[in-house]
Amino acid sequence: MPREAGRPLRADAQRNRDKILAAAVRVFSEEGLDAHFERVAREAGVGTGTLYRNFPTREALIEAAYRNEVARLCDAVPGLLAELSPPEALRAWTRRFIDYATAKLGMADALRAVVVSGTNPYADSHELIQTALSALMDANTAAGTIRADISPTDMFAALAGIALTSARPELRAQAERLLDLTLDGLRPTAARPPES
Repeated sequence: MPREAGRPLRADAQRNRDKILAAAVRVFSEEGLDAHFERVAREAGVGTGTLYRNFPTREALIEAAYRNEVARLCDAVPGLLAELSPPEALRAWTRRFIDYATAKLGMADALRAVVVSGTNPYADSHELIQTALSALMDANTAAGTIRADISPTDMFAALAGIALTSARPELRAQAERLLDLTLDGLRPTAARPPES
């Protein structure tokens, strides 16, 4: 039976849920719709009963895994801004965004199946990511480390493009180079190195 909404989980139950969601992302990214609940449970180090109690259907598990990835990406922003300078925080977050996008692309077939079942796993995700990116860009604009004429929507489009062209693990180095080029292009003109 699924847990009641709004009721907090015990610490051990929350740890199990977190392990299940992380394992689900890995397994569905690798195997798509052919992934078995048993493999997810094994990867998470829990019994299948624990998995089914938390996620009674494949669609519920896929949707929760995806939403968890979005939450992890967006929830990282305050900590990054507290620990790093604004440009370092933006750079670190863009790498996390590529990780998130790679997982999302790997889960594409599974996510499409969730949509077909009548649920929208993407509801609110675009807005949440835009809000997180806006906070990072606002911090950088205030610090004078990026141009003020670049919108979060433009930056999101650039990041999505990089993710689409560099989603496979063997292309990660290319994604890193493209991220560096994009971030360098955000700097105010005076902060850019002179052209030779």
